Amino acid sequence: MGRDALTDLSASTSQWDAADYARVGGFVPALGRAALELLDPQPGEAILDVGCGDGVLTQQILERGASVVGIDNSLSMVGAARARGLDARLMDAAQLKFGEAFDAVFSNATLHWVLDKERAARAIWFALKAGGRFAGEMGGEGNLSVLRQALDDELVARGFGPPTFAANWYPSVDEFVTLYEAAGFRDIDARLIERPTALEHGVAAWVLTFRAGWLDRAGVPHDERQAIADAVAARVGTEIADYVRLRFIMRKPN
Repeated sequence: MGRDALTDLSASTSQWDAADYARVGGFVPALGRAALELLDPQPGEAILDVGCGDGVLTQQILERGASVVGIDNSLSMVGAARARGLDARLMDAAQLKFGEAFDAVFSNATLHWVLDKERAARAIWFALKAGGRFAGEMGGEGNLSVLRQALDDELVARGFGPPTFAANWYPSVDEFVTLYEAAGFRDIDARLIERPTALEHGVAAWVLTFRAGWLDRAGVPHDERQAIADAVAARVGTEIADYVRLRFIMRKPN
């Protein structure tokens, strides 16, 4: 998403409110600038931002002189991006409707929400011109393992069964490279980066914002969520989130 916020609605693992995300999740685009520097957008380039969220990083691409189209599968996020004057479209990463239209594709904090990952990789490949590059960042192997386990433990303790199928794809470097090579990409540079992140608004707010879809799927009533979020914060005992990022750049062959 640029921001953790893109997934197929039929198998949604995330629910997003743009105003709440901007308040609690502002660190996501702020810390995504390293991936933006890896992309290195150039004046006159046509760039696709996959999972644009509310458009914070999309706007920075535009300010560097590139033309940019943002896509996201959250209507709230698309509305917020359009309010910035951006070309933002409601679209899923696995269902891109572009054919060799872009010099580069960018994605921050999004691909780990896209469970139809093989189809998404091919869709991104088809959206790129020959010789185009794809750069970005996503959750990698081990991402948020402490926070996620604490939430599931609390759900079980309160009689809620956590969803039995994955909410996210947090790949190892080898798994990620193998999938994108199979999609046709070459010259893939991918690496895991441990990034412990201070949560300004705390773990409880993180749970309510970033795991709303998980709580939906576990059947947690809204009037019980604050108590669960507070209990998860107590279990974790710190306001530092154990983020692990997978940062990458690759090319579509000429």
